[in-house]
Amino acid sequence: MKKTVKKSLNALGLILLLIITAGLFTGWYFNRTFLDFEGDYAEQLDFETLKISGYSFLDRNGNGELDPYEDNRLSVEKRVANLLELMSVEEKIHLLKGSGIASAMGRTEPGTGIPGAVGTIVPTPRLGLPTIYLSDGPAGLRIQPTREGEDRTYYCTAFPIATLLASTWNEDLAMDVGSAMGNEAKEYGIDVILGPGANIQRHPRNGRNFEYYSEDPLLSGYMGAAIVNGIQSHGVGTSVKHYVANNQETERSLNDVRVSERAMREIYLKGFEHIVHRSQPWTIMSSYNKVNGTYVSESPYLLTDVLRGDWGFEGLVMTDWYGGRNAVDQIMAGNDLLEPGTRKQWNALTEGYEDGKLSMEAIDTSVGRILKLILASHKMKQTPFSNDPNLEAHAAITRQSATEGMVLLKNEQTLPLAQGLNVALLATTSYDFIAGGTGSGDVNEAYTVSLEEGLTGAGFTINETAKKIFDQHKTDNAEFFVKPEGMDALFNPYLPPQLSYSDDQMSQIASSADVGVLTIGRNAGEGGDRVMDADFLLTDQELTMITQAKSAFHDQGKKLVIVLNIGGVIETASWKDHPDAILLAWQGGQEGGNSVADILSGQVNPSGKLPVTFPIAIDDHASDSNFPVGGGHLVMTDLIKGMMFPPQERPDDEKQANMDYTVYEEGIYVGYRHFDKRGIVVSYPFGYGLSYSEFDYSDLMVDQNEETATIRLMVTNIGQVAGKEVVQLYSSLPLTKIDRPERELRSFSKTKILQPGESQEISLQFPISELRYWDEDQEGWKLEDGAYSLEVGASSREIKLQQQLIPRATKNEEDGIGGIGSIRSSVMQR
Repeated sequence: MKKTVKKSLNALGLILLLIITAGLFTGWYFNRTFLDFEGDYAEQLDFETLKISGYSFLDRNGNGELDPYEDNRLSVEKRVANLLELMSVEEKIHLLKGSGIASAMGRTEPGTGIPGAVGTIVPTPRLGLPTIYLSDGPAGLRIQPTREGEDRTYYCTAFPIATLLASTWNEDLAMDVGSAMGNEAKEYGIDVILGPGANIQRHPRNGRNFEYYSEDPLLSGYMGAAIVNGIQSHGVGTSVKHYVANNQETERSLNDVRVSERAMREIYLKGFEHIVHRSQPWTIMSSYNKVNGTYVSESPYLLTDVLRGDWGFEGLVMTDWYGGRNAVDQIMAGNDLLEPGTRKQWNALTEGYEDGKLSMEAIDTSVGRILKLILASHKMKQTPFSNDPNLEAHAAITRQSATEGMVLLKNEQTLPLAQGLNVALLATTSYDFIAGGTGSGDVNEAYTVSLEEGLTGAGFTINETAKKIFDQHKTDNAEFFVKPEGMDALFNPYLPPQLSYSDDQMSQIASSADVGVLTIGRNAGEGGDRVMDADFLLTDQELTMITQAKSAFHDQGKKLVIVLNIGGVIETASWKDHPDAILLAWQGGQEGGNSVADILSGQVNPSGKLPVTFPIAIDDHASDSNFPVGGGHLVMTDLIKGMMFPPQERPDDEKQANMDYTVYEEGIYVGYRHFDKRGIVVSYPFGYGLSYSEFDYSDLMVDQNEETATIRLMVTNIGQVAGKEVVQLYSSLPLTKIDRPERELRSFSKTKILQPGESQEISLQFPISELRYWDEDQEGWKLEDGAYSLEVGASSREIKLQQQLIPRATKNEEDGIGGIGSIRSSVMQR
């Protein structure tokens, strides 16, 4: 017996020893590979200032001389060339990858670095080149809110999500938002913001749709370019992501997008193309996925031929975090920077150079692009940063932009509400508004204004009966109402439980209130796609609540308003007849409650228009048959597991559709292009949105030269309330001989605030070359002959004026250069 016990104890001791040893080895390997592998490459911070021939400069390499790269008077090209001459091969290869994720995890020495900055461009200490800090994200900065040894919190502004900004259809306002983001980054010492996102919203259940603008590439590209221009006006770079066709989160690091070249050119690449042409972002981020069998980050065709050759992109390309598989192939393809960087990648690049697979030419090309960014950065210029941005001013911009992007979907003589009414707030989200999505799009903001706070500030009375029911619900479920912060918020979505009401409770609420406001909330984010039940579809609990509220309030002759505090499209057709008004508030950032109150009170006349279609059913989307049905969100253990042991591709005969690969069978028919082509009835069409006023369109005229069509018209406010209107220009070719959409967006403009009776002339322009389609047989753009219809409307299904345009192609256009000869036009207005 004693021997048995002794053997068992020895065995347990051996097992325990093995577990401890394995744990220590795993920790050592993780630290050495992903966190601490920079060795002697510590940033040099102290430089002597010298003066030679009257010119003062920082002697970055300590040689007592003025080197060309230290001379700010010289061109960037000359300074980069000098650095390439001075750098050793080892230093160049070192620059091709980041320093790991220590910064992202807040593992920096007190007083150094920027805790929470998710990535870096590494320093070159021998030459005095600084560390460049990269930070999420698309709706505001995401840095560590607290720092060791400091008694303060580093809050950032939570701006509206991208889909809401697109709903403003206001490029100037988007540029203001970008400017606020750029200023905040500059004041916190961030050099590059990892955003905006420019992927197409191919399907409503993509978990990251809230980070993207639209189902239409022109609207996506124009709004994305406005954000980029705003950010970069402060000398802060952007990284437009995720290039390209990263339209699902499920198996994103393995998924092979199988798509036609025409769909790529006309839909998925087009938005990025617009951004490059209109803003020249400092960087573009390659996506995780493959396209037609090749990882994007390893594709010379996408990164070099298209991006640089066809479009003239001048910046650098960085990977998404741990994106791609082969470091050498990535650099050779034109993916210049590997983020966040690992020791394994560093070794692979060194070995690749030594065995001849990684050429010196490719190294110099990528390093040159990285050096160009470093020289342009505030870090290189030693611009001081305050760590004290004007958060109050940025909150005001957030409130304004959120208000202008909210879309009034329904209004039956209900809104705006008379001031001072007693408002019954129904459902959890009315009291606990959602500012934005999760994952890298999350922000550590100081506060989020709830609808309760917004309406109180606007002079309304919050119904006590409804409030007491919520307060008791919150007390009973206190542990679920604790919001995660910092890194915890990245991996743990905040989802407090929903409320339920008895018929008697709802009746008491309706009796004591003047109007009911019920908020439906949804949230999603990085790492998983949305699901149907309790996400795209309303829950039985929510549907019951809507029915209860409708009956209770209507029985007493009172109105019911539904507010949608959501990040993506949901089903609305089955219940939209019940309320008297529906306001699509999206996720408006930290000022969301105030912005909704501005609309409900009439302080601001709604002017948002939908950047996406709301279908009647999910399978009305052509893409639905080729989209994953899973769900989920980013999980820390899965992230670490993926870093340590990247998922391996399955054999071809074991690959699963919509997981290992996704066939974009619908081609170019995404969003309204599909619904309008097939004549499918929708719940709310692309471009739709109501106002408290009405607008008349008249006096349509067309002017043209060899390259551009210019359309002018008058817009008049014929209602009783001052407001703005979005004018949308579409083109179609009724007698086309090829398969093409019914209509496509070509331009848009938003009026100023028009007083009742006031008119404004609107001018819309677009390049004639945008009428071309991608001819797969000729592998190029082609302008089809015929009479094009230019359609001006308030949505894709509310065309108010139209005019014919008959372009005649010149030899240049036929050769694929894109010129245009004479244009004849005839007028047909309605």
